Amino acid sequence: MIHTIDQLRALYGQPRERALLKQMARIDAHARRFIERSPFCVLASSGVHGRLLDASPRGGAPGFVKVRDERTLLLPDSVGNNRLDTLENLLADPRLSLVFLIPGVEETLRVNGRARLRDEPEFGDAFAQERQRPRLVIEITVHEVYLHCAKAFMRSKLWSPESWPERSGLPTMNQMIRDQLGAAVELESEEATRARYLAQLAQERTPDPER
Repeated sequence: MIHTIDQLRALYGQPRERALLKQMARIDAHARRFIERSPFCVLASSGVHGRLLDASPRGGAPGFVKVRDERTLLLPDSVGNNRLDTLENLLADPRLSLVFLIPGVEETLRVNGRARLRDEPEFGDAFAQERQRPRLVIEITVHEVYLHCAKAFMRSKLWSPESWPERSGLPTMNQMIRDQLGAAVELESEEATRARYLAQLAQERTPDPER
């Protein structure tokens, strides 16, 4: 079992100089272009009061995360299940990490920084033309930015449709939750679940009457 950094380094060795030098403290033109084309990212945050860490998928139209300047990103918070794991974490510990993905691109972009939760009107105004005006925007001060190599995607063949498993190999999400929680969960087909999600997404296009 590995207990020390020295043991770890003896097993793996030192990183190549290029792997260290590619880390930047700002969003350059290439990172900006990557973020503007990305429709999906994963946001990792630290657990509150010793709770386990959290990783949350975030998505929207390409460029849904806006680059305000070379040190600032704006990430709109979409309405979800109101668990608020990420937001509660960021109130307690503002550190976060983002991994940006672009479909068909095997490289990823990683951004580490600190967050503030902004509900001032000017932050919502930045997304006035989007599907839905967010109640809250995560303002991210960027500290580290770097491109991650393609090997994980090459190994997994994530973007290769011929390697994708059949969806029928898994139960529906509704069935899995029903098995976990018991018969109190009403059965719902995959088609009905998707229709329900699409209806909820359609409501996001409707202006918020409170705004």
